[in-house]
Amino acid sequence: MKKLGEDKLTTLQTTGILVGFTMASGLLTLPRVAVEASKTPDAWISVILGGCIAFLAGWIIVKLSQTFPQKTFYQYVQQITGKAIGKIIGMLVVIYFVALCAFEIRSVEEVTSFFLLEGTPAWAISAPFMWVSLYLCMGRIGAIGKVCQIILPITAFIFLIICLLSLNIFELNNLRPVLSEGVMPVLKAIKSTSLTFTGSECLLIIICCMEKPEKAMKVIGSGFGITVLFYTTAVVMCIGAFSVEGVVTRTWPFLDLARSFEVDYLVFERFESLLLSIWIMQIFATFSIGLYCGVLGLSQIFNTSYTKILFIVLTIVYVISRIPKNINEVFSLGTMIGDAAILLYGLLPLLLLLISRWRRLR
Repeated sequence: MKKLGEDKLTTLQTTGILVGFTMASGLLTLPRVAVEASKTPDAWISVILGGCIAFLAGWIIVKLSQTFPQKTFYQYVQQITGKAIGKIIGMLVVIYFVALCAFEIRSVEEVTSFFLLEGTPAWAISAPFMWVSLYLCMGRIGAIGKVCQIILPITAFIFLIICLLSLNIFELNNLRPVLSEGVMPVLKAIKSTSLTFTGSECLLIIICCMEKPEKAMKVIGSGFGITVLFYTTAVVMCIGAFSVEGVVTRTWPFLDLARSFEVDYLVFERFESLLLSIWIMQIFATFSIGLYCGVLGLSQIFNTSYTKILFIVLTIVYVISRIPKNINEVFSLGTMIGDAAILLYGLLPLLLLLISRWRRLR
């Protein structure tokens, strides 16, 4: 009989984890971020290019992880660089996951208190969210994979309905002419869109948990393909509905899109609540995966109990989430985390892969 946490992930579950970890707060904010950076209707091209760069980074991560089967990043990084340096790198990765969890839980508080539960204390919003995630993480990666597998089709269904119904306010002329100002605005926005696609870092931890790790490239292709489709559609629909000038004035453009139309002949006349429901599910997936990866890292680095570390890290996450004083500081924290992701997961895996190959050739 299997012990808790020994479940192996199917290819579909791993894809669900990758999509769940990538599609978080960016679903609501990416249209504004991309348009602000490009200042043209061609921001959707930057989204596609950003997804291609993320795919390349994911490919490097897969190759690195497949070099050390049955081991997580925290274990094989010590084998590549030595124990001392490996533990330092591992701690940096843990700090990243903890900071990411803090950012996600604070994003949930900000959006939920503004749109759904106005006047509700912050702790009353975050506490149930964190407790449920704590319970899920007790089941480790097998339980998380099953939840992500359920969340993905629900997200796709509701997202599709919102996009189809918003066609009534969509103006194709807001997207024309394509590349009217050349390619430079598109290239300027690639950094901003690439940050939204950070998510392949979770594969450093979970590829060793796959039933068929040789199919990890299929996970990367399908996972980022789904995310690029969702994000590109969101950007196109927001620009088409609001124009470039209208998108940059909105904090949560895609949420405003869902609030911009009513349908009298359906059970739900307004769809922002449904959008927020799938958004909160995606944030929950991201939070749980990040929490698991961070806690697992500490337990493997210091060879301590996973369960004890889980409670400690959850407390630290909540404390960090209280540091930003307003929504602008929350966005600044998100930008800092994205910049750190470029260094930790855009450059570090390539360097470690080259070092491991060089040491094997010697």
